[in-house]
Amino acid sequence: MSKLLFRLRNVPDDEVEEVRALLSEHQIDFYETSAGNWGISMPALWVRDEAQYGHARALLDTYQAQRSERVREEYVRLKREGKHKTVLDSFRENPFAFIAYLFIVYALLYLPYKIITELSR
Repeated sequence: MSKLLFRLRNVPDDEVEEVRALLSEHQIDFYETSAGNWGISMPALWVRDEAQYGHARALLDTYQAQRSERVREEYVRLKREGKHKTVLDSFRENPFAFIAYLFIVYALLYLPYKIITELSR
């Protein structure tokens, strides 16, 4: 019976590609499910043979620890060089969306406050 190995929702494409390559390199028999047409299904990688699951899980855990370290080092390097993404960079990339998000956050914080103060009168 198949066993869930790795959920793919909100996972960067490069990480998914690296995990696929890792599993193929170690002859782990797996398949992938997509999010479907409306994005409501669970995109994931599944191991077909439960006997291979332990080995696949160990490979994935090692890979994720190494990736985490690599990404952390990359962030530190970019920060040291002054090339990491800041809030100001987000504003410069898309000022209209940035302002819209700020307005939404303001509304989400203000409306409950306004409702509570009105109810307490």
